[in-house]
Amino acid sequence: MTHTGIEITAELVRDLLRDQHPDLADRPVRLGARGWDNQLWRLGDDLAVRLPWATESADALLRKEHTWLPALAPRLPLPVPVPQRLGEPSARFPRPWIVTTWVPGEPADRAPVTRAAEAADALAAFLTALHQPAPEEVDTAGRGRGGPLAGSSKWVAQQLASATELGLVPDPDAVRAVWEDAAAAPDWAGPALWLHGDLHPANILTADGTICGVIDFGDLFAGDPAVDLAAAWTLLPDGGADRFHDVYQPTPDTATLRRARGWAVIRALVGLHVGDAGIHGRPGGKPTWGPPAHAALRRLIATTHR
Repeated sequence: MTHTGIEITAELVRDLLRDQHPDLADRPVRLGARGWDNQLWRLGDDLAVRLPWATESADALLRKEHTWLPALAPRLPLPVPVPQRLGEPSARFPRPWIVTTWVPGEPADRAPVTRAAEAADALAAFLTALHQPAPEEVDTAGRGRGGPLAGSSKWVAQQLASATELGLVPDPDAVRAVWEDAAAAPDWAGPALWLHGDLHPANILTADGTICGVIDFGDLFAGDPAVDLAAAWTLLPDGGADRFHDVYQPTPDTATLRRARGWAVIRALVGLHVGDAGIHGRPGGKPTWGPPAHAALRRLIATTHR
């Protein structure tokens, strides 16, 4: 993480708005969240300002959202943050930023899904609507998530060994078996579909135990739907995955489910390390990422692909 050299404050956000979008500058401003790539500042009750602060790639991710999400959002059955304005780099702040609609709810890493059936239906409907063929000019690399699973085998082996050494994985052989089966599955041969690309619990919002919104579309890209279908194991409670697969259309074939389980292993290993770093106060750590990752691995080990 490479933090921007400028401290982001409510006063800075107001000044940026006065410079480029003065009609919004008199709204109340307060900090909403500090994410992995961006800071989020509430702007009144219905808008938010997102400013990159921690990663060099955040600039391109914000511009990507601003380009594509307004056209995608109307067909999605869950609320998403729709870009309204673009802020350009300036002497006051040397990076782009955007104003989006505000989506209410609590991140699922802090308020987990508890109503499995309702959440499975909501997630399946959302991904069915999103997973449509994307235009040819849409990115298909997806920050390393667009290629065949086998290309990640070395990384998975390293992360699994590290997590095991830290005492985070009680049965590494079982996790390895899930991964090896996934990596051996046939590659996606269908069209490049729109993908969210980053459906970890902190990017899913919940209310009353079910999913009420999806945020952070910076990783939006086109490719194999298995990348997103991993969410059935990483987001939904026990029993939710089967219901999700029954509702999602078209019904995923066995090879796609095998690959999705592999992407779920990757997501869980990331969560284990980020969670452990949070518990021990290391940079970039978030303790709330650990429990969903542990639960995902337990579910993956306990079930076989259909």
